[in-house]
Amino acid sequence: MLPYATLEEAEAALGRTLTAAETLWFRYSARMPDYLLHYHNLLFLFVIFSLAPLPLALIELRLPAAVSPFKLQPKVRHSAASFFRCYKDVMRVFIFVIGPLQLTSYPTIKFVGIRTGLPLPSLWEVAAQLAVYFLVEDYGNYWIHRLMHGKWGYEKIHHVHHEFTAPIGFAAPYAHWAEVLLLGIPSFVGPAIAPCHMITFWLWIALRQLEAIETHSGFDFPFTPTKFIPFYGGAEYHDYHHYVGGQSQSNFASVFTYCDYLYGTDKGYRYHKAYLTKLKEEQWRNCDRNGEVNGFSYYQKSE
Repeated sequence: MLPYATLEEAEAALGRTLTAAETLWFRYSARMPDYLLHYHNLLFLFVIFSLAPLPLALIELRLPAAVSPFKLQPKVRHSAASFFRCYKDVMRVFIFVIGPLQLTSYPTIKFVGIRTGLPLPSLWEVAAQLAVYFLVEDYGNYWIHRLMHGKWGYEKIHHVHHEFTAPIGFAAPYAHWAEVLLLGIPSFVGPAIAPCHMITFWLWIALRQLEAIETHSGFDFPFTPTKFIPFYGGAEYHDYHHYVGGQSQSNFASVFTYCDYLYGTDKGYRYHKAYLTKLKEEQWRNCDRNGEVNGFSYYQKSE
């Protein structure tokens, strides 16, 4: 809730005319309590979990031939029932874990300094804070994820997420409730270190979930904008982690690749990728007259 009754009061306090974005924000939030603004995250997460993976899921179910050239594990076909079961389980965790966590986290958000007032942050400030949040979250997520691949962590908690050895977008938040809580911690460390405006916080939560959905999509599209982000892992990078499964000691990072490179946990992936690249080149040389590579799959296992 803003401490101004009118636009004129807000402009007088700032000593300038409000921008169009600030005027819009004033009209929307001036009389809305801060805790309700924070609870918008519940709506955003519900919409993202429900709708962001849906278009690609429908295409895969209805028009599989249209996207099969980009599917990372083309031999795996998920049924409509599998998609629905995944979504249902995600919603169960959303209602009983994520929802209560969001509802009870408002005092913490206020304590660390997430603000709702004017002025709004500049685009440069938003971009810098988001960069910090992604880097901090990625580092924390790397170590928690790596620990979960220990014997106890995997058998008791993390195995749930790995039920999808060929991941789908809906499976990004599909996990044991304890894992949801643990991996949620790094997401709040960045905003605690560099407090932001509520709009930036909304954007951070939304972008992080959209990134996770893209990473778990099971498709590697050449036109994906994230391919232009330096050191970004992406779907192909994380798909290998799911493909290997519980025995995987590779590709633990959630967003970028620098942690795996620094700590040597990408060696298996790099070896596997180099082997398959060599195999693909050999098969291209022996392709048939139609120029089709016979029987090649990116995840074809070595003998």
